[in-house]
Amino acid sequence: MGAEHKRRKKHKTLVPLVLFVFLLLSLPARAQDNRTVTEPKVPEVCASLDAQQTKDLDETKPDTKRIQDALDHCAAGHAVKLTHRSRYDAFLSGPLQLKSGVTLLVDGNTTLFGSRNPRDYDVSQGSCGIVNNSGRGCKPLIGGNQIEGAGVMGGGTIDGRGGATLIGQQVSWWDLAQEAKVKNANQNCPRILVINASKNFTLYGITLKNSPNFHVVFNGDGFTAWGVTIDSPRTSRNTDGIDPMSASNVTITRSFIHSGDDSVAIKAGGTGPSTHITISHNHFYNGHGVSIGSETDGGASAIRVTDLSIDGADNGIRIKSNASRGGLVRDVVYEDVCIRDTKNPILMDTHYTPLGEGRNKLPVYEDIVLRNVRVLGSGKITLDGYDESHRLGMVLDNVYVATPEMLKVTASHARITEGPGPVNIGIAGKDVRVDNRAEKGAPETCAGKFVPMPQEAGR
Repeated sequence: MGAEHKRRKKHKTLVPLVLFVFLLLSLPARAQDNRTVTEPKVPEVCASLDAQQTKDLDETKPDTKRIQDALDHCAAGHAVKLTHRSRYDAFLSGPLQLKSGVTLLVDGNTTLFGSRNPRDYDVSQGSCGIVNNSGRGCKPLIGGNQIEGAGVMGGGTIDGRGGATLIGQQVSWWDLAQEAKVKNANQNCPRILVINASKNFTLYGITLKNSPNFHVVFNGDGFTAWGVTIDSPRTSRNTDGIDPMSASNVTITRSFIHSGDDSVAIKAGGTGPSTHITISHNHFYNGHGVSIGSETDGGASAIRVTDLSIDGADNGIRIKSNASRGGLVRDVVYEDVCIRDTKNPILMDTHYTPLGEGRNKLPVYEDIVLRNVRVLGSGKITLDGYDESHRLGMVLDNVYVATPEMLKVTASHARITEGPGPVNIGIAGKDVRVDNRAEKGAPETCAGKFVPMPQEAGR
């Protein structure tokens, strides 16, 4: 075989290989939710239940049994619809259990109210509606264990009535939460929705409000929240919006969250990691912003936060843990984020104190990228690694503060790379190295990013 023939054969072999490598490098990174997530569709209705109450509820006439019976007898792939009739627009319920393939559909201008009776939620006799050292004494309003393909949908509202006085007591759920804080103890208050060890759960179009505790908790593989509104007052303690816990393949999108705690809190405790999570096209208001932690000992990774506004919060972008339940948090990208009038717009916290300190599970944050992040207003930016052996590793690419003179910046045990987009934050501190590769450029604006919180239908 001649030299020229060999050269041509080698060239023909290399061209497809080079083209393949080029195409592979050109593909978008699949570090976020691995599923292809599209707007959910409401299933066909298997049973439609008419409301028999108004919002002036008769607490002696709960709808729990007839809703649960309808859910139990509904075939997979269908929905139980709660709807209004004439002046009747309210349902009253204690704990409900979902099953695989069945959706609870709350119609527009219809509200499902949670019971105010702690006994309805008892895990064991007298365990709910109290403050003690153990906690975990309440069932959720809506629960699901080891289910697949279920959901909660509709244009209506689920109201946990966290601020209402409990039956037989002189306090509300939120009062118990505050009492627990003062006593350094645990509240026993129900959550609106807890889905455990499950697959492919969907929240769509629903409004959740006034949860006694967290609004939504999901543990499992495959969770979508699309067009969800969560609304609780700033003063309602521990009313997290959506908490993926040891969860994978999660998308939270096109939603509005106004809460008394974390808008979203990604947790990764001893039950396993949280990974492949997309948080996109959302608006957050009061509360503690988008958080990772405080449990990170299971590992958190492959998280993408894009097109987000945070307005008037206590915290904006936050990763929190400590040496009692820390672990590796890596491959996290925040992109196209606008933060306004927030006390701690960027907070990397490896000494999060409310959970106590230890030396067994040290927090490590690596490969954390902030790209096209804009901060408006005063506040404090904290970039702290744990120690010289567990440094914070971050990239800041086009991170712009509108009024840098109004922001305090602290940093320690960190390795920061700036660029290629401009960065106008002065970063210095103990064991801090800044590799400045930033180029000149104009920061993006936040025009059109901040929008009002939606008003509840029929309000």
